[in-house]
Amino acid sequence: MLKLLRKYFLFNLSAGMEYRTSFLIQVFGMVLNNCAFIIFWKMLFDRVGGDINGYGFREVMFLWALATFGFGISEIFMGNSRQISSIIYKGELDVYLLQPRPVLPNLVCSRMNISGWGDLIYGAALFLLTQALSPGKILLFLLFSLLMAVVFVSVRVLYHSLTFFLGNAEQFASTISELVIMFTIYPGSIFSGPSTWILHTLIPAALVAWIPAQLFAAFDPVKLLLLLAADGVVVLLSFVLFREGLKRYSSGNRMGTRL
Repeated sequence: MLKLLRKYFLFNLSAGMEYRTSFLIQVFGMVLNNCAFIIFWKMLFDRVGGDINGYGFREVMFLWALATFGFGISEIFMGNSRQISSIIYKGELDVYLLQPRPVLPNLVCSRMNISGWGDLIYGAALFLLTQALSPGKILLFLLFSLLMAVVFVSVRVLYHSLTFFLGNAEQFASTISELVIMFTIYPGSIFSGPSTWILHTLIPAALVAWIPAQLFAAFDPVKLLLLLAADGVVVLLSFVLFREGLKRYSSGNRMGTRL
């Protein structure tokens, strides 16, 4: 499976680089788009003159670095996750079912979204420029970014899998995905009450960003193990729901090949 994923990566990258100008425009366009938010947050903190419920400029920049770097990983290595509903209701899963590889990993990893490289570059640069660096901090950032990517893709799979049962859950799944990213880049301390339960479960912004930010600031091995366990539950639920939904899948009888 790892060999297949490597071939997908190299093939998708070479395909993206075929139109090099378009590739560079998408990458650097995404970087410039994200840079605008640095100016916004800098002006906001200058106006406030302090922190926002315990989050200073550096802490918010960590959230942005983590979110964009993790999102970049998901778009580069698992870019087909946003197309799952469309593939299901159009009956295009056949080509993946016929291949001698696990269906879900094969499906989500078969496409790369080039703009993800812009997020990846932006996230890495933002982390290096705004955070106090040490080998331990860098390893934590890479770990949390990978976890963010895996959980974010799992959330996409979870909600897109509802298409098996509802007919078409594409818009709903896309909205949830956007909400995860949207809440991830804001300080978790500004939310309170029942909304925090939603942001720890149905829209797991806490799992992918807020708890990692706390661990990055003050590392706690027990809390890290709890985070890994919670992330594992989300991943497992996505696999289970996709597998159960696959039992209801109806072939579109479409002819297709993948080289």
